[in-house]
Amino acid sequence: MLLLKNAHVLDPYTGLDGLRDILISHSGSILQVAGHIDIPDAETHDLAGMTAAPGFIDTHVHFRDPGQTEKEDIFTGAQAAAAGGYTTVVCMANTLPTCDNAETLSEIYARAAQVPNVNILQACSITKGLRGNELTDFEALLSLRAAGFTDDGINLTDEALARRAMEQAARLPQPPLLSFHEEDPALLGSPGVNAGSEAARRLGVPGASPRSEERMVARDIALARETGARVVFQHISSARSVELIRQGKAAGAPIFCEATPHHLSLTEDAVLKHGTLARMNPPLRTEADRAAIVDGLADGTIDMIATDHAPHTAAEKAREWAKAPSGIIGLETAFSVCNTFLVRTGRLTKMQLLEKMSRNPAQIYAMPDKSIAPGNHAELVLLDWDCEKTYTAYRSKASNSPFTGMPLYGAVLGTVFGTLLTRS
Repeated sequence: MLLLKNAHVLDPYTGLDGLRDILISHSGSILQVAGHIDIPDAETHDLAGMTAAPGFIDTHVHFRDPGQTEKEDIFTGAQAAAAGGYTTVVCMANTLPTCDNAETLSEIYARAAQVPNVNILQACSITKGLRGNELTDFEALLSLRAAGFTDDGINLTDEALARRAMEQAARLPQPPLLSFHEEDPALLGSPGVNAGSEAARRLGVPGASPRSEERMVARDIALARETGARVVFQHISSARSVELIRQGKAAGAPIFCEATPHHLSLTEDAVLKHGTLARMNPPLRTEADRAAIVDGLADGTIDMIATDHAPHTAAEKAREWAKAPSGIIGLETAFSVCNTFLVRTGRLTKMQLLEKMSRNPAQIYAMPDKSIAPGNHAELVLLDWDCEKTYTAYRSKASNSPFTGMPLYGAVLGTVFGTLLTRS
């Protein structure tokens, strides 16, 4: 048995906020949570000064496995996730080959089963081959534990096809989530940097207009209301998108929303400092957009913080702007960034941040039994909210992050997964 002593337990599922001991059985389930537990023969760890919270859940990661394992694979991705305090992740479908069939999905889950300390779930694509013209078999893939459906990275531009996807999903007994990357190609301009920014001017490119995101968000809110489909808007970047989603929720649309640590903390000016390490889709936008994302997190418009962990090789990111890929890693830095820019600034309480990083994703994606309560599998993160933290190296294969070397506050000290306690 594993006995965790003197932890300050913060549990957004139950509201528990206080000093507790936690006893975990040989099988990895929580046996008891109490003010004092004394089991002389248990493996005992004193967590005095640490917070124990339910493990983080990231519903938007890229582990590049299969097909691009020079960037990341399931095992290094899991190491990065655990180092960042995540005990559950949902991988995106844009693998090579695309995760749009039973064979690829089963092969991914076979490898994921070898990971000892992170639940790895896999989303499948909405359209076959991410080509945007033929829907995958939602029901068959759900029977094989697909975590949801997304053509992440590719906009579902065909409105009739988007409607059919939502109608197909809504007809199922337990309607799955459809996650949308919203960028209308007709309005996009050029990717990676905000349109009208000084960075776009210096790079000599038009940049990506927020209108491309906003137009698709408005369309898909309307379709979700009409069809009853459960829709997630990925990595929202503009103030207008936040307001559209706020209004859509008020009108009863069954919609949910992600924000990334980088969109809530950085602006378009980061491109001037970090170059391709701050190139992403959707791009970093203005201070007004960043502030609106924080407001959306504070008032509940934005449900989840998801990293969009997107590893690339150093050689790829060293290319000139037009040839460099978009995306940054995010699993390992997420807690420190969010604590620094949300909790320490007074915009979110500690418990509210844990809601965005654990409870809400679990509830939206129908992941039961994630609280720190007897009978549940032990999946915990151990936190220090106050220490200074500067990232210089990563467990991921990749290091493409604008947060490298940035002074931040708060650190993940480790995770508990069943009886396995891993120090970060």
